[in-house]
Amino acid sequence: MQVNISGHHVEVTESMRAYVSDKLTRLERHFDHVTQVQVILTVEKMARKAEAQLHVAGTDVYADAVNENMYAAIDALADKLDRQVIRQKEKLQDHRAPGHRERALEGDETTA
Repeated sequence: MQVNISGHHVEVTESMRAYVSDKLTRLERHFDHVTQVQVILTVEKMARKAEAQLHVAGTDVYADAVNENMYAAIDALADKLDRQVIRQKEKLQDHRAPGHRERALEGDETTA
């Protein structure tokens, strides 16, 4: 997973980079098809904003979080991304019972 971290109106320190990378490794634990992550950390007046866009198995997932503390915003962002990645993984899985297609084909043959 390639992680790009940038900052707007804030200097991204090495500790912030390490914290973001540590939080985003949780995403790989749930779904290994995350290929690229773009994280932007922003300071706007009294609010700290963390936003991320990640490419997952043919689609893009976007999330953002705002808090007074940058590290709390990063935590909230990681939680939101985690939920969205799990939801995306569930969409890709086939939820039908095993043998569903075979039973459907057998049913068509009996009516013909």
